[in-house]
Amino acid sequence: MARKQQHVTIFTTASLPWMTGTAVNPLFRAAYLAKASDWEVTLVVPWLSKGDQVLVYPNKMKFSSPAEQEGYVRRWLEERIGVLPKFNIRFYPGKFSTEKRSILPVGDITQTISDDRADIAVLEEPEHLTWYHHGRRWKNKFRKVIGVVHTNYLEYVKREKNGYISAFVLKYINSWVTDIYCHKVIRLSAATQDVPRSVVCNVHGVNPKFIEIGKLKHQQLCQREQAFFKGAYYIGKMVWSKGYTELLQLLHKHQKELSGLKMELYGSGEDADQVKASAERLNLDIRVYPGRDHGDSIFHDYKVFINPSTTDVVCTTTAEALAMGKIVICANHPSNEFFKRFPNCHMYSTEKEFVRLTMKALAEEPIPLSEELRHELSWEAATERFVRVADIAQTMPVRQQPSSSQKFMHISPDELKKNMEEASAFFHNTISGIEAARCVFGAIPNTLQPDEQQCKELGWNSQG
Repeated sequence: MARKQQHVTIFTTASLPWMTGTAVNPLFRAAYLAKASDWEVTLVVPWLSKGDQVLVYPNKMKFSSPAEQEGYVRRWLEERIGVLPKFNIRFYPGKFSTEKRSILPVGDITQTISDDRADIAVLEEPEHLTWYHHGRRWKNKFRKVIGVVHTNYLEYVKREKNGYISAFVLKYINSWVTDIYCHKVIRLSAATQDVPRSVVCNVHGVNPKFIEIGKLKHQQLCQREQAFFKGAYYIGKMVWSKGYTELLQLLHKHQKELSGLKMELYGSGEDADQVKASAERLNLDIRVYPGRDHGDSIFHDYKVFINPSTTDVVCTTTAEALAMGKIVICANHPSNEFFKRFPNCHMYSTEKEFVRLTMKALAEEPIPLSEELRHELSWEAATERFVRVADIAQTMPVRQQPSSSQKFMHISPDELKKNMEEASAFFHNTISGIEAARCVFGAIPNTLQPDEQQCKELGWNSQG
């Protein structure tokens, strides 16, 4: 008798065309889990009304319906991985918070999945998805709930006004909501906050096109041809917190030792004008250009990728640069732990080391990447790691056995813990249902239920 496929539902906090990690990586995860054919996969992403779309999506892109946006997402993915595996895409109502620069769910988004398909839920950014969750408890709806922590929220909050106080409060809120709503949490690196029942494992891979570029460069290096014609570069959203502060400070302090360095910076963002002005004040040949796709042919011939950022959890552009066969200079930091095994990744702990490693990298050729290490960067390997640490390999659902009458008056430690967790979840659900309390803690006003316009766009019945 054929085994019934389990349903895996991946909920995330962003969608293409917003080129952010929580839009791109969950999409690849859904595709490669579906490719494995062991699960029926659904990706659930936020739907924004047009007023929010213009605030979030690049080049003033707008979609009139979820179906139109789904078509865009599938075409984008097909251009990168070829023939698409079968998986579903659904939308939940979301609103963009200009204060948090992120999309927050509206209403109870567990309702997007019917109970008969509620086997395994993957919450990409579980704290973000549950801060203001009001409705069905995730652990009651789904048999297993896995959180994947993408963002080092505490590091970002610390950089704001009164940041250390806010980070102290946020740390406990994050621990609380992930504890009551997730059975297990995967942290992409130790740079993230430690939360209950969490493990550290990088379960992300790189877009296959970067691996193909790397194979071509590998072939050129093995044939002793010149594979790289350009020097050093950095690419990243042009905001100070994305490594530009550290990079320009290092370049400013060590201009003399780094004389002769030519470097290009690529990025777009709120701080682009300030970054460009700071770069122009240096006595070095540092040029600043608008952001573009890292897979663009303009990047293929750079030899050295310099990335001093320590706010990332696992830096996607670092992984992409290594996949393309480049030398990477980065900080010796928990966010870069995964990359230590790669011979082309050179980590510095001091400013003096940064200067030495940078000049050394510019004078040498990268080491050809082995097949084993190239595989480690792939989404196939990332999916294998995810299935292993999430422990979602196909198993028969375990039914709880009825309690023995002999244990009628006995409460085990596990039962006591479960009862306390239920009480804690009830308290969170109560607080998150009070509009004034939600607003005090930063929720967007009037987001307990989707409005009539969103219901119409999503084809839902208005809940009034």
